Amino acid sequence: MDVGQLQRRLVDYTASLFREGFLDDQFTQLQQLQDESNPDFVFEVVSLFFEDSERLLNDLAISLDQPSVDFKKVDAHVHQLKGSSSSIGAQRVKNVCIAFRNFCEEQNIEGTMEVLLDFF
Repeated sequence: MDVGQLQRRLVDYTASLFREGFLDDQFTQLQQLQDESNPDFVFEVVSLFFEDSERLLNDLAISLDQPSVDFKKVDAHVHQLKGSSSSIGAQRVKNVCIAFRNFCEEQNIEGTMEVLLDFF
């Protein structure tokens, strides 16, 4: 497969992520910041997002696996994930975080688990 074909596939795949609600306009703005002086900008930002998200999700799992769940701590992890997902245009992740935080406010562990199961 040549470079042109790979670029077309990337464009098509990105368009499908927008159509399916995974990405929003913030991702487009992120793409617009990439230029010849920093051709890997989007890749680097998204890679950092994945690294940070993995850490936050691990912290979240540990917090939820306690006999007595500290919902303020759980909410802090989800708040960070919501902010970082919003900043890169990961709309679906941001929306899941919003729903999750609503259940945290209610201290509803079953609701938080339902949100996670629906997402994954």
